[in-house]
Amino acid sequence: MKKFAIIAGFALLAACNQGGKEAPAAEETTAAATPEAAVMTTANGSLAGTYTVVDAKGTEGTSVLNADGTFADTGADGKTTEGTWAVVDGKTCFTAKGEGEKPECWTEAAPGADGSFAATSDSGESVTVKPKV
Repeated sequence: MKKFAIIAGFALLAACNQGGKEAPAAEETTAAATPEAAVMTTANGSLAGTYTVVDAKGTEGTSVLNADGTFADTGADGKTTEGTWAVVDGKTCFTAKGEGEKPECWTEAAPGADGSFAATSDSGESVTVKPKV
């Protein structure tokens, strides 16, 4: 279920080839001292929050994207993965906690009327992401 942790979210939810570049810390992706800085969004403009993530096999997980740039994903098996997320080069990238973990980045389609969207990892994995209500 690591794939849910690395999307995210979404947002969310396959390794990001950054040419050796590490994903910047979440605080580097927000402007300082502005009211907008308190609101962190994914690459497609979706707000931090709780999402249901469904893979191509229909397996569901939950991804919680926090406004402070942290995430916690829980797979169908109950296993939770935590780490940080940030928007890098127009993609939402997730880095799980742990030494040597590399960012996994996802390209997100525009959200539909219900807020759901498709996301595709750099390795080609596709998921559907829907805000939990």
